[in-house]
Amino acid sequence: MNKKILSTATILGMIAIILGAFGAHALKKVLSVEQLVTFETGVRYQMYHALFLLFLGLLKDVAQKTKKTIYFLVLFGVILFSGSIYLLATNDLTSFDFKIIGFVTPIGGLLLILGWSVLLLTIMNKKSQN
Repeated sequence: MNKKILSTATILGMIAIILGAFGAHALKKVLSVEQLVTFETGVRYQMYHALFLLFLGLLKDVAQKTKKTIYFLVLFGVILFSGSIYLLATNDLTSFDFKIIGFVTPIGGLLLILGWSVLLLTIMNKKSQN
């Protein structure tokens, strides 16, 4: 599981850098300032959670089952949260109206919060045993 978590972390990190550069250079010419800020929010949260997964994959004191739970919460959280933000920020560039998927953004955010919460509960339970 650690290899899968670390691999996913590096892929999410690479994609965040690519999308950040794409936003800063290519999209800067076609999006409004507000849309660019929104797009950058998606990039920033994707990178935060790539680093979170990197950290998780390196932790030794967390059970593999717990890591797996956190991994899936964070992965699907990033896909829903950042993914929907990317689509919503670039909505004007397509013929499809992505505003109908706006409801998934807070669901993705909730999954990210739950991922962090599972880690917090795991740490708190370990501390109480010492």
